[in-house]
Amino acid sequence: MTVAEAKRADLAAFLRTRRERITPEMVDLAPGPRRRTPGLRREEVAQLAGVGVTWYTWLEQGRPINASTQVLDAVARTLRLDNAEWQHLYRLAGHQAGVPAGDAVRVTPQIQEILDKLDPMPACLSNSRCDVLAWNSAYAVMAPDVVEAPEGERNTLWQSCVSSRLSDMLVNREQELPGVVAVFRGAYSRHADDPCWQGFVSRLCAASPEFARLWARQDVAEPGPREKIMKHERVGEMRFTTTVLHSPTPETRMVIYTPMDDATRHAIDRLLAET
Repeated sequence: MTVAEAKRADLAAFLRTRRERITPEMVDLAPGPRRRTPGLRREEVAQLAGVGVTWYTWLEQGRPINASTQVLDAVARTLRLDNAEWQHLYRLAGHQAGVPAGDAVRVTPQIQEILDKLDPMPACLSNSRCDVLAWNSAYAVMAPDVVEAPEGERNTLWQSCVSSRLSDMLVNREQELPGVVAVFRGAYSRHADDPCWQGFVSRLCAASPEFARLWARQDVAEPGPREKIMKHERVGEMRFTTTVLHSPTPETRMVIYTPMDDATRHAIDRLLAET
């Protein structure tokens, strides 16, 4: 066996073992009857990653095909590879290992414990594309539409632009949303060649004329503290300031919502008590 053949064999085995550890429930797929393989099927990985079934099958079979970094990134996100696994995938596929995009972060028990310890302050872990990866109980009662959305739409920017319910909750929407879009554009510039990011922007422009208008303004900003005013249907107005902590990768952030007044603290306590 040549060196190239050995690498392709290792790549095939690596992808298979990573695929087998992802359950359908983890990616919001129905388990379905007669599932004989552990984890996801090959066609499910291909569908979620946006690549051809035949192409992915050949890749997992160790056939001599070329895979671009953009496609590898899409597969890595689908398989929820951590940074070490992401770079290992690059090397096996014949690419120089670089800095991963930061969007495929496995939520460890330690990260979840930190979030839980922050209760009753709402907090979540999100990536640079605004996907919400993990959250605590206070965040769940504050933003139920976000955490209950299917994985592809569990995204604060998508929900802010497309969900009429969440849009109605944002009292200071006209001041807040342009800043959120500007921060997103700053992140997008680092991933402009990624088909997953391109597809997300295209879908969001099609679904939200408001986002399309703000996107066309070309405004750019860095993430930082913001003031959010939300009107919850059960407890009324809540006011928060947000604190952004980068963890565990430079493009992954923990967002903590600190109540600005006692009324907001009491509102969160009431919502938690009712769950």
